Amino acid sequence: MEQESKNKSGFDSRDEVVISIVVPTYNEEEVLGEFHRRLSAMLATLPERVQILYVNDGSTDGTRILLRNFGEKDPRVAILDLSRNFGKEIAMTAGLDHASGEAVIIIDADLQDPPELIPELIKHWRDGYDIVYAKRIARDGESAVKKLTASFFYWIMQNIGRVTIPADTGDFRLLSRCAVAALKQLREQHRFMKGLFVWIGYPQKAVHYRREPRYAGKTKWNYLRLWNLALEGITSFTIMPLKISTYIGFVTALGSLAYGIIIIFRTLFFGNPVPGYPSLMVVILLLGGVQLITMGIMGEYLGRIFNETKNRPLYFLKDYDTPEIFQPETAVKKYEAYESADAGAINER
Repeated sequence: MEQESKNKSGFDSRDEVVISIVVPTYNEEEVLGEFHRRLSAMLATLPERVQILYVNDGSTDGTRILLRNFGEKDPRVAILDLSRNFGKEIAMTAGLDHASGEAVIIIDADLQDPPELIPELIKHWRDGYDIVYAKRIARDGESAVKKLTASFFYWIMQNIGRVTIPADTGDFRLLSRCAVAALKQLREQHRFMKGLFVWIGYPQKAVHYRREPRYAGKTKWNYLRLWNLALEGITSFTIMPLKISTYIGFVTALGSLAYGIIIIFRTLFFGNPVPGYPSLMVVILLLGGVQLITMGIMGEYLGRIFNETKNRPLYFLKDYDTPEIFQPETAVKKYEAYESADAGAINER
């Protein structure tokens, strides 16, 4: 009987999943094969029962076919298909919602974050840390412009944000069940996960590593998307841009008042020759530019309020392929137990 309860991977179907690995994917067919090979080789060294949860974020290439092949050959693989491309932040959220392990690890499939680092993340989790994040000591394969802009963004977030986001830290990290339970309560539409990971608190520890160049394929993060992600981060965790626009308006008003006093003084004592057209245009364009920038900042925050008030679901599922070993007869009850235990996990802290 005990022999029948084990599958070909050596896992006992009566055991609980200890580690869930969430892998958000979008058009990654060129790198998925090597990623899964290296991940599987690393997992062979772990004693814990592991679930690999691939989140297919509306891929249009052969990603879904590759994932299905992985699922047929590897009983640890589960595939979460989103109804369309919702973006990486939402894909990670979907993975966290459906991961059932005591600890959840988020890792990208491009192999810039090495799967071989996972045992060290688990070690520190065993030592009592709720969040263990990977911190880059080098960013190989990235241009000087990208490194500079990344450093500038982290500097901004550390100086004006309400949470201090560790510099050179991506999404590669381990989260305890308690941390996952806390994150699942945050259902805001505009999600900046790097900030949310820090905002929830709990003991956190950094693990340093050297980030490798992308193994294959092209990055999905062009400068426009990175700019929009930076806006999400800034507007989600600080209202400092609104305060800055207020300060600029105040300083501009004081400058205008001072300049008006000077004009009155010169008119009363020296007359008032007609000012030149260029100086008039400079003043008009300066004030107009300040007003438009301020309105744009207000519009960014107003647009986010508008999106939140619609209260739409974060995502929809197209399919969810779960291996039999993750679906025993009590699978539904077990999932509901995890849902109800989320609040208890937080209260125990």
